[in-house]
Amino acid sequence: MKVYTSINDLPDLGKHIVTFGSFDGLHLGHKKLLERIQQLAQEHDCKTTVITFHPHPRLLLDASNANIKLLSTIEEKKKGLDDLGIDNLIIAPFTLEFSQQHPREYIEKFVLEKIRPSGIVLGYDHRFGLHRQGDFSLFEQYEERFEFGIFQIDKKQIDENAVSSTSIRKSLSEGNIEQANRLLGYPYTLSGQVIKGDGIGRTLGYPTANLEILGSHKLIPQDGIYACLVELDGVSYESMLYIGHRPSIKKNDSKKVEVNIFDFDQNIYGRTLSIRFKSYIRGDATFDSMEALSNQLALDKIQTREYFDRPTYQKPSRKAAIAILNYNGVEYLEAYLPEVVRTIPDYCDIYVIDNGSGDESCKFIRDWFPEIHLVELSQNYGFAEGYNKGLEYVDAEFTVLLNSDVLVTDQWLEPIIEQMEQQDTIAAMMPKVLSLENKELFEYAGAAGGLLDPLGYPICKGRMFETCEVDEGQYDKGSEVFWASGAAMVVRTKIFKDFGGFDADYFAHQEEIDLCWRFKNAGYSCQVFPQSEIFHLGGGTLSYQDPYKVYLNFRNNLWTLLKNEKGSNLLWIIPIRLILDGAAGIFMLFKGQWKGTINVVSAHLNVYMSIGQIRKKRRQNKMLTEKYKVAFPNYNGRIRQWSIFQYFLFGKKKYSEL
Repeated sequence: MKVYTSINDLPDLGKHIVTFGSFDGLHLGHKKLLERIQQLAQEHDCKTTVITFHPHPRLLLDASNANIKLLSTIEEKKKGLDDLGIDNLIIAPFTLEFSQQHPREYIEKFVLEKIRPSGIVLGYDHRFGLHRQGDFSLFEQYEERFEFGIFQIDKKQIDENAVSSTSIRKSLSEGNIEQANRLLGYPYTLSGQVIKGDGIGRTLGYPTANLEILGSHKLIPQDGIYACLVELDGVSYESMLYIGHRPSIKKNDSKKVEVNIFDFDQNIYGRTLSIRFKSYIRGDATFDSMEALSNQLALDKIQTREYFDRPTYQKPSRKAAIAILNYNGVEYLEAYLPEVVRTIPDYCDIYVIDNGSGDESCKFIRDWFPEIHLVELSQNYGFAEGYNKGLEYVDAEFTVLLNSDVLVTDQWLEPIIEQMEQQDTIAAMMPKVLSLENKELFEYAGAAGGLLDPLGYPICKGRMFETCEVDEGQYDKGSEVFWASGAAMVVRTKIFKDFGGFDADYFAHQEEIDLCWRFKNAGYSCQVFPQSEIFHLGGGTLSYQDPYKVYLNFRNNLWTLLKNEKGSNLLWIIPIRLILDGAAGIFMLFKGQWKGTINVVSAHLNVYMSIGQIRKKRRQNKMLTEKYKVAFPNYNGRIRQWSIFQYFLFGKKKYSEL
């Protein structure tokens, strides 16, 4: 998302659909409006633009609102809009002079002259200009002359309560967290920096992180005890939060926000925590003694634990789902989707996740397969983030990540599901992957199961680097592998989501290796079931010879190593990889593949510039591993031989020769 903070030097945004508003809290009503502009933008091949005002107009225009509390800071608003897929955000400075514009001047000088929209979407109650005299009907008067479309969104209600920021503020101020969260569509959140406290919580047996809340106008809910989730480095921890003046400890004390994080003992002074409110436990109270306070805190912790122990995770409604990611691949859907539909068991649903295609893919699904769940994303998020966003809609115990260019066979899925049901530590499993172009050969993307050598090079049973073997049944014994092919990968949906899914920064290629490595570090296993076969076209979306694929493979492979490998091993692996990758770049140059050489260099430059980001991801992986581990790290599927030397120096082209 591109963010602009000045209205006087805006670039030409091209064709774009615009909406206006404060968007405080980005609640369900706002999302309805934003969904509408995204639909219109997709329909008319436009970008989406949101215009919001800072500071909040009510803070400036009404002295009685000088202390108004807001549901979101400007940073939270930016992140929320970015997460929703908005293309452009214009943060217009709101001044007294700006507020005094006549509604027609607002339209002509601000909207039409500076913003130049192709279409405008307004909420049912949108008002603008001096004394808020302008409305939807005034915009309509300009529609035909200036050739833009104007659309209005009806009032959205939930349980007979209008969805508004005001009603959400009221719910939070009354401690009605569940109601506020329902209207928001997500848990209300506070962010704060951990500061030094006076240590009283620790003496009571409940050490707390004292928070300095970010955002001077951020609304702090009613005083009391709350069940909440604390997020740190992408990992959530069950916690008990206190808001109040600590009347039992110190008279006339300032308001405190303190959180007791369960099963946590890290030093986090100076760190920023994100608090997601889940439930209101009780109001603030005064106690006669520290002992009485300690006893009450013990009861509060029990009640908070009971809240989190409730069966909030309901068993998925379906046993399995097939998720097919599509981007401008209507020809693949036409060719291979009918076989998927024909061969699926009764307990399985199909989802097609469309990555913002510009072809007839979505129309084809609607016309020919109305029973398929169609998830339409607003843009091409790549393989990794496309699946992450699409799987938010999937409600199944097992999810099959299936490429659109795969031809399935009879009974290809049921044996894998049965095997995974019998062994609950299998996080991912794959069938044998054969070439659709030459069905006697293993296919590059997975073959009979993925392995990893000491230097981090991925190979497969049946495929060494660029050489694919003939399938003669030599690898038909089911076994554990190190990674499962993203072309046809069955995962436990909950585990996939617990570990954060694919790393979105990979975009495409080797994201499944990174994911499986994270599973393995937590003690899970990845397996292949070779009696189940599928045929993969391979290179359907991006040719194996494409220079950009060279870039992604080199970059993502190094990212995967730096994120997941033991630190002591990296000390000797990385220098060797620098030499070998350099040699690969020189070899490409001698072969006349100069674009490949450039992309090898670019891949390394990206890695060097991303070290800070990689370290953060590595720290996050470690926390998730500690939280979800089921056993010691599982290294099955890592081979001892340095495959690159075996292949290029000793001519061993088959896995069986190692």
